[in-house]
Formats: sequence, structure tokens, C-alpha cells
Amino acid sequence: MNSTIRSRNSRSFDAIVVGTGISGGWAAKELSEKGLRTLVLERGPMVRHIEDYPTMLLHPWELPFGDRLSYEERTEIYPVQSVTSHAVKASTKHFFVKDSEHPYTQKKPFLWTRGYQVGGRSLTWGRWSYRRGDSDFATRERDGIGIDWPIRYRDIEPWYDYVERFIGVSGNRDGLPQIPDGIFLPPWEMNCVELHVKKQLEKHYSDRRLTIGRTANLTRSHGGRGSCMARNLCPRGCPYGAYFSSNSSTLPAAEATGNMTLRADSVVQAVLYDRETRRASGVRVVDTKTKEVTEYYAGVIFLCASALGSTSILLNSLEETFPDGVGNSSGELGHNLMDNHFEIGASGVFDGFQDRYIRGRRPVDVLVPRFQNLDEKTRRSTYARGFSTYGWAGREGTGQGGPFDFGAGYKESLRTPGSWSMTFLGFGECLPRHENRVWLDKSDRDPWGLPRLVVEMEWGENEREMRKEMRQSSAEMLEVSGFRNIREYEGSSPPGLSIHEMGTARMGADPKTSVLNRWNQMHDIPNIFVTDGACMTSNGWGNPSLTYMALTARACDYAVKQMKNGSL
Repeated sequence: MNSTIRSRNSRSFDAIVVGTGISGGWAAKELSEKGLRTLVLERGPMVRHIEDYPTMLLHPWELPFGDRLSYEERTEIYPVQSVTSHAVKASTKHFFVKDSEHPYTQKKPFLWTRGYQVGGRSLTWGRWSYRRGDSDFATRERDGIGIDWPIRYRDIEPWYDYVERFIGVSGNRDGLPQIPDGIFLPPWEMNCVELHVKKQLEKHYSDRRLTIGRTANLTRSHGGRGSCMARNLCPRGCPYGAYFSSNSSTLPAAEATGNMTLRADSVVQAVLYDRETRRASGVRVVDTKTKEVTEYYAGVIFLCASALGSTSILLNSLEETFPDGVGNSSGELGHNLMDNHFEIGASGVFDGFQDRYIRGRRPVDVLVPRFQNLDEKTRRSTYARGFSTYGWAGREGTGQGGPFDFGAGYKESLRTPGSWSMTFLGFGECLPRHENRVWLDKSDRDPWGLPRLVVEMEWGENEREMRKEMRQSSAEMLEVSGFRNIREYEGSSPPGLSIHEMGTARMGADPKTSVLNRWNQMHDIPNIFVTDGACMTSNGWGNPSLTYMALTARACDYAVKQMKNGSL
């Protein structure tokens, strides 16, 4: 065997997974556990569970600026990251990219949050974990907008079960079809005001229910991980493994098989395409430290580098057969970018329960699930799809004394908790539009040879009409629950702010209008699978990560079966 053959053999695997976040971790676990020698590539540095969480146990007084970023960091180093994520602080900034080092072009305002390290954004995600029901998968069937999902809830239901059993989701079985029940650990508790609002909404409405949120924070030990201590410091990394992340869960499971090879600091430039076999043969990788370029080979490739990351790789993979990016015969690659819109709702003050106070903390809030356009009775004439409403109640802080208070009365006001207050926050669906898109600027390349990503997205009339009811219904629910001093609010909520970017390599039954089939498999190149947010056909009303995980596990199962029967 000559050295060239030996060298190629050392770089050949059964499967390659690109990315180690929510989807990549699951692909690594599933493929490795099914016996495939799997190469997992991450563009960022290594982060080991617990060992590489440097701020997880720091006290507030040990952090500069009260755990805030400095002015220079906010304006020059993290101008986008510091806006899009409440989690970007002095204690967590190492889990987010420096915008100054990873620029992109906003043709129209789009805020792109990124975490380039092993574990990706699974280290800092919000952990809300909801199944999507048939009201989400049968969207075109209901309103004629966009293209149809190639699957229905029944197709993914067993994979939701499978994922929930592994990650651990705390929640309540609410019996609502728009948020299908799952396999839950005990739920977190509502406080007295939230329970009051729950009763009032059930009294006044037949279509609205206040529920405790479902979250991937453990309320009891599960799978060798400890229960949540409700420290509310999750984005620093959890020493107990109490919230799901790739680092605490899926990557250790993959490593335990002995079948996974994990390479950090490895930027994938492009997918390699073999014209004779009409298959992908591997990927081209540049080492971020040495700039050395290496090619790795495999029989199947899973792209899990985030919606825009995976799309960028495909767009940069140019062949004579695919001049606009591999697998892009439809022309849809990079188009139909979606995100949820929010920053709108209402808040109010409640005069009751002055003898009650909050106890401890919890990692999740309450939710009024979507109640619009679910059937003929709830159909809206001014907009399609719908929104959910998140909420939380608590006592206002001490220090309520006014500028004219003095003496004993002033001192007492500083010791006495304020009134109870509650905030509702709408979270709405965005329609897929071909003109909302990303592409590559090949005239401007980063240090690793990748063209700069250009993003162009804006909200449409449907989102603007929906936002009117998002604001009004929030105020209305507070009013019927007995709140006073109700104030409606609305922020700008530019696209990208909710960190749910998706849709740029969508699933569909027709290869002419979609990039992927019902198994997350490229129509044009059957040994490439895309299972991150890029695959989403429609946006949905809220948190998508549980769906990404279920789709990934499902696609891995299918891919391995196809490999074993010789179809791949």
C-alpha cells in the first residue's frame, strides 16, 4: 500500500458530521451508537463538560462591571451578540463569537447570534422544549401559503418520544393539540399570581390556557446528570449537567462508543462532489490554527452547522453540475429565511397577595399556547398562522420610595417589597418568502478562505398584522385577570433577534421547490443530510430545538438503514 492510499485511508470514515450544537451532537451520538466510524468537525475550540466552564461557580463580586460587558466590548467587539442574546455577559462572552472577528453583511437588518465552540449554542440556548403538532406540519393544507411539509406529526412523534427520554424535559401534560404532550419529568411550579391568572383565563376564555413552560432542565436526576439547582446561571455551563447540552449529554454518549473522532478548530470550506457517482465524497477542511487544508472522506455527510452555517457550506461548494451550490437544482438554497418576531406585549400591576412572596428561582416561565387559526372558530381574517404568549409574574423590588419621602417612612419603603406585576410577551410566526435570503460575497473572504455571508430579510404584512393582536391580547388577558396600570409595549424586533433562524434549505416533496426530502436528505445528492434549522419548511409559533433533535435522530436512523441495504 503506497503512502497516498494510506494517507487517504487515515482520513476516511463511515460518516462525517459538521457541527456539534443541538443537531450535530445528536447526529454524532446516533451514528456512533449505530456502529459507524464517525468524524465530527467543529470550527471552534474544544469545550469539555465542566472542565471548560471557567465562570460556572464565580460569585457576583468576582465578575467585572457587575457581570456586564464593558462599553468597548458592547460597541466594538460584540455589537451584534450583545443585542441578540440576554445571555452575553462578562461571564459568558467566551461562548459567543466576537463580531469584530466574524463579520457578515446585513443587506437589511438581521442580527445573527453565533457560538463557535464544541457544543455550539447548545451551551447557551433557552431550553424551552416543545413538540410541534399538526397545526404546524399541515400549514399549507390549512392556509395555502408556502409549500407543504413532507411529514406530519405522526411521522415524528416516536422520535420526539425518543429524544425526550434521553434529554429529560420537565413539563405538564396539558392535553392541548397545538402543544402535543410528551414524556415529562415533574414540572416547575407557578407562583400565586400566575395561578390566579390561570384561573381567570379559564373563566373568561374557552381558547386560552396559561401553562407552565416545558424546559430541558432536570427537576430530578436523569441519565447520570444531576437535577437543576435553579441557580439561573445556565449560559455559563452547568456543573451538574442539569440542562441538556451536547457537552453534557450527546457527545459523551458518542465518545463512549469508541466510534467518534472529534476534531475542533476545523472549518469546513466545502462539500466534495464526485461527478461519476453523483454523490458527495467528503469535505474540505481548514485548520483554524495552522491554516492547513485537508480533505476527509465518508459515505454519508450530515450538515448540522446551524441554518446559515450549513447553507453557507453548500453555497460555497461549487461544481459544474451545481454552479449555484451543490444540491441546488431547485434554486431554493439560501432562500425562505425565517425567524420568530417578538418584543411586543403588555405588563401590569396586581394589588392582591401582598402577604405572599416568591420563593427561590426557576429556569422557565409560563406560556399561553397559540390560540389563533387552529380551526374555523379561531380563524383570523387579517393574518395567517399564529403566536404564543410567554409570561412571568413577580414582586417588584424594594426601593420604591419617591424623591419626596424622608425619615422613617422612606426607610420603610426601602425594606418593603413592591406590588406584584406580570408581563406578557408575544412570540409570532414568520411566513416563508423567497425574497428573504442569504448569499455569498466571493469578493470578500475571511482568514479561512470562506466568502462573507450576506443576509437580506424583513418582516411582511402578515407579521405586522399579527403583532397588533399580540399586543392587544396581552393587555386584554391582564385586564380580565384584575391588573391595573396596564401598559402595552412594542420593540423593533429585527429579524434574527429570537435566534431561531431557519428555512434556507427547506424540506419538501417536490425537488423543484425544495432542497431536502422527508428524511432531511438532499433531493440531488442522497448521501448529504441537513438536520439543523435550515431544513424547516415553516417557522412555527416558537421554540424549534426539540424538533431539530427529533428530525436528526430520525434522519440518522434512516441513513444507517439505507447504508446497510446498499442504497447509500
